[in-house]
Amino acid sequence: MRGRATAGFTLLEMLVVLALIAAASVLAMAAFGDGLRGARLQAAAKEVAAQLRFTRAVAISTGAPQDFVIDPRARAWRAPNGRHGRLPDTGELVFTGARGLGPTAGEGAVRFFPDGAATGGRVRLAANGGGWDVDVAWLTGEVRLRRIGDGR
Repeated sequence: MRGRATAGFTLLEMLVVLALIAAASVLAMAAFGDGLRGARLQAAAKEVAAQLRFTRAVAISTGAPQDFVIDPRARAWRAPNGRHGRLPDTGELVFTGARGLGPTAGEGAVRFFPDGAATGGRVRLAANGGGWDVDVAWLTGEVRLRRIGDGR
């Protein structure tokens, strides 16, 4: 008489399943970490765009030129009416704009005029081949937010 086969899993089967779960968890955490970094960069780019638009509105409403100042090394910005903030410490931060407008060495500025025009410029926030450009058109002062490629 043969013994009945017992239902269940072997130790080897359990170890394989646990290894698969661990590998999937590591991959998910890596993807989630990059997603959080991307979300932080997007939020920072949206904040910079909003503050540039605010600076333009102040210039138009007051009838006086207004500057949005950015310091890439300190990863900080300043806008009219005492507004200021910091940018994420991760990734690349590059400002491109007119020379000689920054109040101190290493700082850059976009100047908005009472007619809405600006000196123009770009703030780039990037990491891992992707990121965001905040562009200011020099003629119209229009502020645009644009995603840059992530290599996918």
